[in-house]
Amino acid sequence: MNEFLIEMGQNPVLKLVCLFIVLDTVFGVLRAIKQTTFNSSFGIDGAIRKTAMIASVLAMFITDSIIGFNLLPFIPSDALKVVNLEDIGLTEFFGLLFVIYESLSILKNMALLGLPVPKFIKNKLENWLLKFTNEIKEESKN
Repeated sequence: MNEFLIEMGQNPVLKLVCLFIVLDTVFGVLRAIKQTTFNSSFGIDGAIRKTAMIASVLAMFITDSIIGFNLLPFIPSDALKVVNLEDIGLTEFFGLLFVIYESLSILKNMALLGLPVPKFIKNKLENWLLKFTNEIKEESKN
């Protein structure tokens, strides 16, 4: 059991998922303080989503350790150079998707906090938020 926990603690994707969830929560809390309201990163919905991410990535890690699932042959070689992983199981595949999702949420929170975000990213985020969510109002868009 100890070896399993050590292996879990050494998985870089699990570490990244946890780090990005913490960062998104921190920026979400700061945004909630600024806007004096709960938001998608900090509140019951955010807590449920983040807990589900952690639970699912841990379940996938256990599944990978039981069946040794490996998606490596299905990943394009260019993508492998970017992620620099030797083994891509369910944990790594979905974990990287969770990291991308949380990265977008972090950028969204940074933009809504007024922190420096590259203009082209900020504009795309604001347009997306206007179209699909109620987290930004038309009059507050600059």
